[in-house]
Amino acid sequence: MNNLNHLKSLYKPYRYTIRGKCMVMESTTGNFVVKERPKNKDIPSIFNYLKSRNFTYFPEIYLDNRTDNYIYEYVEDKNVINPQKSEDLITLVGLLHSKTSYNKEVEEETYKEIYENILSNILYLQDYYLKYYEMFLTSIYMSPSEYEFTRNYSKIKAALDFSNRELDDWYSKVKSKRRERLSLIHNNLSMDHYLKGDKDYLISWDNAKFDTPVLDLFKFYKRSAVDLEFASLYEKYKSINPLNKEEEQLFFILISLVPEIDFSGREFEKCKNMRLKLDYVYKTEEFLKPYYTTDSEE
Repeated sequence: MNNLNHLKSLYKPYRYTIRGKCMVMESTTGNFVVKERPKNKDIPSIFNYLKSRNFTYFPEIYLDNRTDNYIYEYVEDKNVINPQKSEDLITLVGLLHSKTSYNKEVEEETYKEIYENILSNILYLQDYYLKYYEMFLTSIYMSPSEYEFTRNYSKIKAALDFSNRELDDWYSKVKSKRRERLSLIHNNLSMDHYLKGDKDYLISWDNAKFDTPVLDLFKFYKRSAVDLEFASLYEKYKSINPLNKEEEQLFFILISLVPEIDFSGREFEKCKNMRLKLDYVYKTEEFLKPYYTTDSEE
């Protein structure tokens, strides 16, 4: 934190508490959150834009050019339990995307670049997992983590094959399009970044930018799919901000990219990490099943 002496003279604080990348400052004039200004990110301008779009679910920010920090309103979290907290969060995300949505003209290369980046990721993961699968098969005595991986390799391969097929199909539909829907996305969604105070709040806007709303959904899913019942959250989101068919297909492609499993370290940690990643694979398969079973039956 920079220029704390100025803050001391201005707010008369009597206690500081470090919480992650920010600091809670308790003072004679109230409680505040102090956070360093992010580089190349004008948070007040983002908040002013959100206010102009009638989205006010963020803490107030107090500007002072004599400090390198941002001073935010302190929100006392009521610690709402799941599943209500996750439903409230996804509602805010849907509102954020719907209120800031617009269509933008794009170049021919835009969708091609997206396609090539995802394809490169798929090919890397396919090679990565095949290498370990073949290596573990030659082991005379497999470790527990190696056995668990080889026993479930077919599921991992199926998920990546699905992404590959769907990616080709998605690109065939969008490659001739010259418009893309963008929204202001939070770009750092997690359960920790939602607070329930006198109203609902999204905090930690340092990564916010204009991009496809699919990115917010994908990153939140990747962080939370194992712990949350995502099917109902996704339907809740779509009731507020419906995705078109190509956006939904892109979301399904991205979540099917199996997170890279770390095979190094102590055996206990490897087993723990393995279980989390395999749970992700199985939960994603169950999540996607209704959307593709219906199509196949028709």
